[in-house]
Amino acid sequence: MKTNQYLINFYTHYDEDSRLALKHGSVEFLTTMRYIKKYIKAGDRVLEIGAGTGRYSHALARQGYTVDAVELVEHNIEIFRQNTQAGEKVTITCKNALDLSSIPDNQYDITLLLGPLYHLYRSEDKRKALSEAIRVTKRGGVIFAAYVISDGCLIDEGFKRGNISVAEYIEKGLIDSRTFAAKSEPKDLFELVRKEDIDDLMSAFSVTRLHYVAADGCALFMREEVDRMDDNTFELYLKYHFATCERRDLLGFTSHALDIFKKQTSVNTEN
Repeated sequence: MKTNQYLINFYTHYDEDSRLALKHGSVEFLTTMRYIKKYIKAGDRVLEIGAGTGRYSHALARQGYTVDAVELVEHNIEIFRQNTQAGEKVTITCKNALDLSSIPDNQYDITLLLGPLYHLYRSEDKRKALSEAIRVTKRGGVIFAAYVISDGCLIDEGFKRGNISVAEYIEKGLIDSRTFAAKSEPKDLFELVRKEDIDDLMSAFSVTRLHYVAADGCALFMREEVDRMDDNTFELYLKYHFATCERRDLLGFTSHALDIFKKQTSVNTEN
């Protein structure tokens, strides 16, 4: 199984904790935690696949849940361990999301796949990661899968900030000149998708979708404005975001999406 060295290099130098600490970065975190809270129960076991530095794992462990985390990047594992507080029922091991063979079937009530799908570029790899997440989840358990959404990133990083040249990406074949759908390679670090791509991926699995959520909505596009909000205004903005993040007409205008689905109680999880 080939390791993406671009990915290793990026996360060795990237400060993910700082991003999530800013108001605009916290919207995705608070949204995801809000939906986890909707389904997690006392005594549930949690697996986080691709845990990064452990923002979600530690938050849940500090609420008293038993959490097992797996992560590919050694640098992230070191920070994860540094961030672990006394009394947390949490473990961290080095594993690849595409191979969780050391974990038996039907072990976890809640499974988080909140990062690996950002960096998988082939449909077969994405389906393998999803299949592994479903396999290790108990029947009736809930899986949370996160994606980077192309249109939110294109509008923000391309047309607003100019961090990428849309015209150059079209010329290189990374953006379709007619549909503006994106195509990524490992050196681009992030795989950009749309909801129809996610729907196509999930058509291979016998699961029940519970929610599809625009996890951060306009927060990255409006990052300067969001970060300038006082606490009361930010709370009001969050209330608006929570009220609209599943509206079908707004689902594409986000930088990250969260697909939440339940593993069926029958034996088969994949068609």
